[in-house]
Amino acid sequence: MQEIWERMIETHPPLPIGTAWITIVAAAVIVFVPGSWRIARHGVTIVHEGGHGAAATLSGRRLSGIRLHSDTSGLTVSRGRPRGPGMVFTLIAGYPAPALLGLGSAVLLGRGYDVGLLWALLAALVLVLVQIRNWFGLWSVAVTGTVIFTVSWFGSPSVQSIFALLLTAFLLLGAVRTVIELQQSRHRRSAGASDADQLARLTHLPGIIWVGVFFTVNLACLILAVQFLGLLPAGGA
Repeated sequence: MQEIWERMIETHPPLPIGTAWITIVAAAVIVFVPGSWRIARHGVTIVHEGGHGAAATLSGRRLSGIRLHSDTSGLTVSRGRPRGPGMVFTLIAGYPAPALLGLGSAVLLGRGYDVGLLWALLAALVLVLVQIRNWFGLWSVAVTGTVIFTVSWFGSPSVQSIFALLLTAFLLLGAVRTVIELQQSRHRRSAGASDADQLARLTHLPGIIWVGVFFTVNLACLILAVQFLGLLPAGGA
């Protein structure tokens, strides 16, 4: 335990700016190239459903379980009042969750806690794992956790820093893409069971308003993360 703690609080120097931007471009390729996105999107789904689960617990609802499916969809089931602030908060939490996690990751990376970030992500995955209720979900979370653990334990400091930034950029960019996909899906179906449509029925605000809220929050997290990571040149002398 002492060794784990020492690794978690160890700080790394920031990556060279060129390496950092190459890493971010790699994350963008993963997110915006259809072939890689079909596989990597499972990671965003894990965080999305984890966000629903965390919000349900914090709002006093009883979390019944999380299911992750091979088509990258997911389902979080909680018990409680079918209407009211708790249900609204639970529904709101899904789409912003990857961006908020990405922003928190950027804050840690900006302070040099690359390994601490990876272990924090592992701890979050364990919390999700105990709520998984299907075999594909167990496999998906276990594989993700194994990859993160392997890099955090066996990777060199430079590999850990690059991997931590890659995950952070992936979460931030992936969060933006999923909201775009949400609206595309809603456009194809006049009414549906998406988070935005459920929120529309609960709050009597149009679903497009909720899509706009998700997109604004996720884009704001992306912009703030760039600042925390120090990726832009400082202002004039």
